Amino acid sequence: QVQLVESGGGLVQPGGSLRLSCAASISIFNLNVMGWYRQAPGKQREWVASITSSGTTSYAGSAKDRFTISRDGAKNTVYLQMSSLKPEDTAIYYCSSVRSGTRDWGQGTQVTVSS
Repeated sequence: QVQLVESGGGLVQPGGSLRLSCAASISIFNLNVMGWYRQAPGKQREWVASITSSGTTSYAGSAKDRFTISRDGAKNTVYLQMSSLKPEDTAIYYCSSVRSGTRDWGQGTQVTVSS
């Protein structure tokens, strides 16, 4: 099982920025895919962005042009840089990894966008 620890959540005003971090317990290059998901109150968890072991990135429509997923192999960490945040971005953000068909999840970090 891969241990994933998220950090960086908090309260931010609309239009603001926030960077989330996800530290993995193993080399992220040994993971097929790492991604960010979010779950707002009363809603299902939804995919936000992902990055493959080769560095290919993908984004949900709601995240495109506002969010950027990146990684630091030396720190075994994946980041989600979020900008132009909106109240509808309020959710618990979860980091996820896939390795050999097995998916693991972090504990989540709360992001609240409010004035």
